[in-house]
Amino acid sequence: MRNFFPFLQWLPAYNKSWFTKDILAGLTVGIILIPQGMAYAMIAGLPPVYGLYASLVPIVVYAFLGTSRQMAVGPVAMDSLLVAAGLVPFLTTGGENYVAMAVLLAFMVGAIQIVLGVLRMGFLVNFLSKPVISGFTSAAALIIIFSQLKHLLGATIEKSNRFHEMVYNAAIKLPETNIVDLLIGLIGICFIILFKRLNRKMPAVLVVVILGILVVYLFNLQSYGVKIVGSIPTGLPHFELPSVTFKNLLEIAPIAFTLALIGYLEAISIGKSLEEKNGEETVVANQELIAIGASNLLGSLFQSYPVTGSFSRSAINGSSGAKTTVALLFSVMMVVVTLLFLTPLFYYLPNAVLASIIMVSVVGLIDIEYPKNLWSYRKDELAILMFTFLITLFIGITQGILLGVLLSLLIMVYKSSKPHFAVLGKIEGSDYYKNIDRFSNEVELREDLLIIRFDSQLYFGNKNFFKKQLYKSIDGKGDSLKGIILNAEAINYIDSSAAQMLIRVIDDLQGRGLQFYIAGAIGPTRDIIFSSGIIDVLTKQHLFVRTKEAVYYFDQTELPSAISEKIAYQNLRKR
Repeated sequence: MRNFFPFLQWLPAYNKSWFTKDILAGLTVGIILIPQGMAYAMIAGLPPVYGLYASLVPIVVYAFLGTSRQMAVGPVAMDSLLVAAGLVPFLTTGGENYVAMAVLLAFMVGAIQIVLGVLRMGFLVNFLSKPVISGFTSAAALIIIFSQLKHLLGATIEKSNRFHEMVYNAAIKLPETNIVDLLIGLIGICFIILFKRLNRKMPAVLVVVILGILVVYLFNLQSYGVKIVGSIPTGLPHFELPSVTFKNLLEIAPIAFTLALIGYLEAISIGKSLEEKNGEETVVANQELIAIGASNLLGSLFQSYPVTGSFSRSAINGSSGAKTTVALLFSVMMVVVTLLFLTPLFYYLPNAVLASIIMVSVVGLIDIEYPKNLWSYRKDELAILMFTFLITLFIGITQGILLGVLLSLLIMVYKSSKPHFAVLGKIEGSDYYKNIDRFSNEVELREDLLIIRFDSQLYFGNKNFFKKQLYKSIDGKGDSLKGIILNAEAINYIDSSAAQMLIRVIDDLQGRGLQFYIAGAIGPTRDIIFSSGIIDVLTKQHLFVRTKEAVYYFDQTELPSAISEKIAYQNLRKR
C-alpha cells in the first residue's frame, strides 16, 4: 500500500511545522496557477475555463499517488501545444467536438501512462535523448510565442503549427493591428520581466492580471476593440465519461502516445532535479508514471485536458518551502474558490495579458547554451538537435519529435556497427595492456602475438566490422604471428549471429596454425561463450580471467615449440 500510495510513507511522520510552509507554498502556486492555467488552455485551443478544470482533479490525484513532494502538476505550455497540434483536424467540426476530443486525449494519455507504469516500461523515455528534447522544446517555444501574436496584435490570424506559415499569416495581418491590444501586451511583458528582476518571489503574473482587468474596466477599452476573456462558466466541472469511438481512438493514438512519453519525461525530469536540490531520494520512476497517468485518466472524467509537471510552478513550490504534496491541495482550494465565486472578476481580463504571460513563460524553454556546448565537442549530436529543431519548426510538431528520435536511434545504431577496435601492447615494466595508438611510446610490441580489444557488444550489426578489423590486424603482423588474444572486458553481450561468426573465425585461425584466446570476459559473456558453442572450438584452456594470464600461457606453450624448431633447423644445417 505504501508503494502504491506514497503519501502513507510521509503522513505518519508529518511535522506540524511543515503545515504552515505547505499552506504558504500552496497558496503561492495557486496564485500563479489560475492565470497560467487559463493562458495555457488558450494555447491548446480551448476556452480558458478548461485550464482551471485541468487544475482540480489531476492535482488531487497526484497529491496522493505522486512520489515527488515538491512537484506542481497541472496544465503546461508544451503539452498544450501538442494538444493543439494533434487536434487540428477536429477544428472544422465545431467547438464542442474539439473539447470532447481534448478530454478523450487526456483519457488515452492517462491509460497509456498507467499501462506503461504497470509494465515497468519507464525506460522508454530514455530514447528521447537530450539533443532531441532540446531541439524540440526550443522550436515548440518559438511556435507557442508566435501563436500568441493574434492576441498580442488583436487581429484575426489564421491558425497554423508551421513557423513559416505563422510568420506569413501574421505579416499579412499587420495592417489590422489593434494598437491598444499591442500596448497592453507589450506593457504586460515588460512588467512581468521587471517584477521578476526586482523580486522573484513577487507574484508578477497575478499583479499584471489585476492591472489588466482594472485598466480595461476603468477606461472601457472594449469600445476600442480590445479582446477580453468574457464570461467564464461558474461552478465545478461535472462527472462525464469521454465520448469514445474506434475511429477517434485511431486518429489521436499517435499524438496520445507522444504526449504520454513527453509528459512523463517532463515530470520525471522535474522530480529528479528537485530531488537533487533537496538531497532527498523519493522519486520512483514507474510509480511516477502511474501517478501522472492516473491524474490524466481521472481528470478526463471531470473535463480536464492532458497535464504533467510544470517547471516554473514546481520551482516556485520548492522555493516557497513546500515540504509535502499537502501544498498541492491548497492550490486546488484556490482554484475551487475561483470557479465558485471569482470567475466574474475575470470577465474584463484582456487576451493580450494572457498572451504576455505565455510569451514570458515559454521564452525560457529556448536553450542557446546547450547547442553552443555541442558545437565544441559533439557535432554529431548538434546535427540531431538542429534536425529536430528545423523539422518541428517548418514541417510539424509531432513529425519533429518522432523523426528526431528516429535519427538519434539511427546514429546510435550506426555507431554501434563500427565501435572502437584497439590493438593492445604491454606497458613497459608492468602487467597492463593499453591501446598502442594512445601509448605508442610506452608499450612493448610483439611480432608473434596480437592482442585486441573490442569496445562494444558483439551482435549482427557489427560482427562483419569485427571480423574485417581482426583479419586486417592479422595480415599486418605477417608470418611471424603465432597467437591472438581477444580482450573481452568491454563485450557484455554476444548474439547468435556474432557467436556463429566467432566459431568460424576461431576454426579458420586454428586451421592456419594460430592459437586464439579470450581473456577478461565478464559473467554473462562467459555464459554465452559456453551456451552458444564457442567453447567447443575455443576449449576451456584458452579462456582466461586476465590478459596477462593468457600471455603467460601462450609463452609457456609456444616457447618449447620454438626451441624444438630451432634445434631441428640446426640439425638440418649440420647434415
